[in-house]
Amino acid sequence: MHTHSKETQSSLTPAAALRILKEGNQRFIHNLKANRNLLQQVNETSSGQFPFATILSCIDSRTSAELIFDQGLGDIFSIRIAGNILNEDILGSMEFATKIAGSKIIVVLGHTKCGAIIGACNHVEMGNLTTLLNKIQPAVVSEKETTTNRTGSNSGFVNNVTEINVHLTIERIKKESAVIAELEQAGSIKIIGGIYDVETGEVTFYE
Repeated sequence: MHTHSKETQSSLTPAAALRILKEGNQRFIHNLKANRNLLQQVNETSSGQFPFATILSCIDSRTSAELIFDQGLGDIFSIRIAGNILNEDILGSMEFATKIAGSKIIVVLGHTKCGAIIGACNHVEMGNLTTLLNKIQPAVVSEKETTTNRTGSNSGFVNNVTEINVHLTIERIKKESAVIAELEQAGSIKIIGGIYDVETGEVTFYE
């Protein structure tokens, strides 16, 4: 598997970037790995990097984007924070990744059984975690399907909030970053959401 160069990155369309991620996830769930020399990639990326994708995911130890999409060094920008929430620093990182560094796709990746989502559903308050979980509350409030047991013990409720959180994050990216919105409108990048299943390893994209 080759290391991405400026030329290979530039030649990719957003659709092709998504296809690469899908193919990588299929390899992962079938316990296959692309043949790549990581030490060689260290050397080949020492003078520059040209990642084709930017992925916002959770800090959960099971959701390493490089692993679940079977990617190597220099392939993706990985932004990880509990609950895959959004803030100004993350938006700035995404703007750098796309406008400056040439990434073709932004993926907002939630996952099943997310502790941050469960904490938000349970209205947990603890130190600085309170501020973080408050950023998930709009998804909790927006979930209208569940009328009873709206807590973290209700897996259906948690799953719904997880999905809504992904969609609301994408909406915020487009609304709060004129730079990214302009790139998407021009067709230069794609913004897409998905959910990683911690039981199967499979990513379901919302297309």
